[in-house]
Amino acid sequence: MKQTRHSFLKSQGYTSINLKKTGTNHYQIKAILNDIEGLFILDTGASNTCADLTQTEKFKLISEKSKIKASSATALMQETKISKKNKLQVGKWNSKSCSVVLFDMNHINTALNERKIQKVDGIIGADTLKKGKAIIDYEKNRLYLKL
Repeated sequence: MKQTRHSFLKSQGYTSINLKKTGTNHYQIKAILNDIEGLFILDTGASNTCADLTQTEKFKLISEKSKIKASSATALMQETKISKKNKLQVGKWNSKSCSVVLFDMNHINTALNERKIQKVDGIIGADTLKKGKAIIDYEKNRLYLKL
């Protein structure tokens, strides 16, 4: 009997998380940051996991000034803050010491709103994906993270 990709990854200690594909071909994913659920974009091109600066209180983020400058395809570089030692949970996978870069995501959410796509609280970036030994199954719209 042929083993599926899903069953093979499960046998290797991975957990599976469904991804929601948006009209902009981004993936949205629910995650829990400091015990609070939020909606995030999964972005393999983002170096860091980020949260919208306006969501600092919602996610109980204690921040300090950061030397990191945030930029994207839609906005120029801007000042950021950083919040260290946060709890992040994606599906059954979790990290008890996650750093989160905070910046104004208004330009991202405005662009999403113009396409009638739900606004997001943040971005799950490459730092988290690397830590979770992520595998993305684009055919099945699933993210696998190693437990």
